[in-house]
Amino acid sequence: MKVRWMEAAEQDRADIFDYISTDNPWAASRMNQLFDEAADKLAEFPKMGKEGKVPGTREWLPHESYRLVYEIEEDTVWIMALVHTAKQWPR
Repeated sequence: MKVRWMEAAEQDRADIFDYISTDNPWAASRMNQLFDEAADKLAEFPKMGKEGKVPGTREWLPHESYRLVYEIEEDTVWIMALVHTAKQWPR
C-alpha cells in the first residue's frame, strides 16, 4: 500500500519536531524517524491500528505520547493527524 501524509498531518509533524527540537534536537530527529517507521509499517500492515474515535478512521500509537490517526482508502493509507495523547481527540 501507499502511504500519504495529508497537509494537516504534515503540519502536526513539523510542529512536533519544532517543539521537541527547542530542548533536544536529537530527540526531535528520533521522533521524526519513529513517524517514518510507523508509516512504513502501515504500508505493510494497514489494519494494525485500532478503530478510531472518528468513524472510518484508525488510530495507532507509534510512541507512547503520540496518536497517529489514519484512514484506508483503496490502496492508500492516508495519515490525517498526529495528536499528543494528552490532547483531546477529535479536535
